[in-house]
Amino acid sequence: MEILTKKNILVIQTAFLGDAILTLPMIQKIKELFPHSEITVLCIPAAAEIFYHSPFIKDVIEFDKKGAQRSIFNFIKLLLKVRSRKFTMVYSPHRSFRSALVAFFSRAEITIGFDTSASPFLYKKNVKYRNDLHEVARNLELIGFDTSNNKWKIMPIIEIPEETKRKISDMAHLFKSPQTIAVAPGSVWNTKIYPKEYFTEIIRLLVAKKYSIILIGGKEDQLLCVEIEKEFNSDVFSVAGKVNVIESIELLKNCSALICNDSAPTHLAMIANISVLTIYCSTIPDFGFYPYNENSGIVSYNDLQCKPCGIHGHKECPIKTFDCGLNLLPQEVIAKFEKIISA
Repeated sequence: MEILTKKNILVIQTAFLGDAILTLPMIQKIKELFPHSEITVLCIPAAAEIFYHSPFIKDVIEFDKKGAQRSIFNFIKLLLKVRSRKFTMVYSPHRSFRSALVAFFSRAEITIGFDTSASPFLYKKNVKYRNDLHEVARNLELIGFDTSNNKWKIMPIIEIPEETKRKISDMAHLFKSPQTIAVAPGSVWNTKIYPKEYFTEIIRLLVAKKYSIILIGGKEDQLLCVEIEKEFNSDVFSVAGKVNVIESIELLKNCSALICNDSAPTHLAMIANISVLTIYCSTIPDFGFYPYNENSGIVSYNDLQCKPCGIHGHKECPIKTFDCGLNLLPQEVIAKFEKIISA
């Protein structure tokens, strides 16, 4: 049933880029439920680019909670700014105490968060957080969406500017083979990163099969990607740190598939709607962040009592072995990849 009343809606998602992308299907359905609404998203600067390019979002409020705006004074300024916007509804897939405070002080008529929030009592309504669901499905349940029978498998949508399309088109020299594979070897968390020498071996095997390779990532991944690129004379190019998030999505649309760690590029590939193979080291797909578009999959070494060692990963292996990465051999990754790419 279409609800004609105009709503002024705030969505709070101040987590990492990957989490931001997985919020998009929920936002798309909010707009479908309230077609006359205006949706604003509160996010961190690193994730803002995704939300700015969503056709369903009216405005974005950036809050650098761990950087320049981390002080109590700046947080109070944020609370006052949110309150001044007179939101009528607030949805918060983010479960921190700070997010709950923003929802509470917004004075919105309806505020909805998960029952596992750091302070669920600050919301007017709590929704059960189900560990057995994909993150997209969990977020959709926050707005009362029926997630049964794979109805939750909604592709995130963004608009690619024409100048971005032209920039990637001008990089056609990178796509030397009819089948170009993107590889994203980095991650924010070190124990999510498959060993560099293993990625190098995977790329060597792919190059032998006449694929060309593009290495992608942020500025923080630049050194890692350049080190891998130097192992090859041709057919392997790094654009890490040279293209932004939206440009990366357009670049991925020109690739046949992506191989990456359990990190944001998985979800960028879903926006591009290409096959993606996600490698799980210290984490597991059961946490709900796996690729769900067609002809995508995961590969993981699971015969370990220590796995998973945490939902986000760590700076280093807690028991100093990193067996979750080292025991997953490149040949196994390639074998799984070939099944996906030939499907």
